[in-house]
Amino acid sequence: MVDHRYLGNSGLKVSEITYGNWVTHGSQVEQLRAIETVRAALEAGITTFDTADVYANGAAESVLGEALASERREGLEIFTKVYFPTGPGGHNDTGLSRKHIMESINGSLRRLQTDYVDLYQAHRFDYETPLEETMQAFADVVRQGKALYIGVSEWTAEQLREGHAMAKELGFQLVSNQPQYSMLWRVIEGKVVPTSEALGISQIVWSPMAQGVLSGKYLPGQPVPDGSRATDEKSGARFIQRFMNDGTLTAVQRLKPVADDAGLTMAQLAIAWVLQNPNIAAALVGASRPEQIASNVAASGVTLDADTMSAIDAALGDTVFDDPEDTYRVSPTSRMV
Repeated sequence: MVDHRYLGNSGLKVSEITYGNWVTHGSQVEQLRAIETVRAALEAGITTFDTADVYANGAAESVLGEALASERREGLEIFTKVYFPTGPGGHNDTGLSRKHIMESINGSLRRLQTDYVDLYQAHRFDYETPLEETMQAFADVVRQGKALYIGVSEWTAEQLREGHAMAKELGFQLVSNQPQYSMLWRVIEGKVVPTSEALGISQIVWSPMAQGVLSGKYLPGQPVPDGSRATDEKSGARFIQRFMNDGTLTAVQRLKPVADDAGLTMAQLAIAWVLQNPNIAAALVGASRPEQIASNVAASGVTLDADTMSAIDAALGDTVFDDPEDTYRVSPTSRMV
C-alpha cells in the first residue's frame, strides 16, 4: 500500500505516489481502460489524483470524474489546474485572470462531478495578469468552498515567495508547487526547494521517470520503440528530447545494476529517488494499463541508503541538468493564444 505525507505546512495528507492523467485519459487511452486503471490505483492505496482542465481540453477531467464518481469523496484528494488555453481558445480562455479562474473552476467541478477540489493549482505563472488579481481570485475560490487549498506549478523561488506572502495577507495557504523533477532533471534543488522549505511549501513532482527514459526502455544507438512517448507529440515528446542522446541513454543503462542491487526495477528506483527528498510530498505517475500501477506503488516507503544514492550520482555523472536558471524558462512570458 501507499504511504501518505503532509502537503506543505497544512494538515492535508496525500498519497506519496499520486495518480496523474496528463497523457492518458481522454486522448491516449480509451475510456474503459482508463477507468480500469483508476480502479487499480484505488485498490493499490492511491487516494490522490491530479489532472488539469487543459488535458485533452477537459476530457481528462471528465474521465477522472466518471472513474471516481462512485467513491467516498471524503476519502479522496482531487487536484486540478488552471492557466493554459481551454475551450475554443478565445482571448479570455487562458491565463490567470479573475474571469478565467472563476469560469475554469466551475467547469472543472462540473467535469469532475464534485462540489470541490482539494487542491487548485496555477498551472504556470501568468506574466500578463497582476499577481494581486490572481491571488484574490484564488482567495475567493477558497472562501466559496470550491477549493480547499491552493498550489502552483513551475513557479520560480521569487514567485513562490511573493505568492506565499500575498496568500497569507488574503487569509489562505499556498501549500504546493508542481515542478518537473527526476534523477536527470534537478533544477529545483538550487533555489526552489530551499525557498519552499522556508515557506512551508511542498513539491508535487511530475515526470519522476523523465518521461520514461529512466525506465531504461530507450537504448543508445537503437530506434525508439513504436508507440512510445518519444514518438508522440501529445504525450510530451518535446520534453523527452533533451534526454534522447546516446550520452544520457548510456548513463541511464548504468543504473540497471544499481536498481538490481536495491531489489527494484529501474522505474521503481527513479520514483523512490525523488521520494528521498523530504520536500517532496508526492511523485506523479501515470499509467496506460492497470498492471503498471502495482509496479509503481512498490516504490512507496522505500529508503535508498547512502551508497545507493552515491552510485546513482556516479552512474549519471554530468548528464544531470541542475542549473537553477532553468526554472526561469518554464512559464511562457505571454499567454498562448
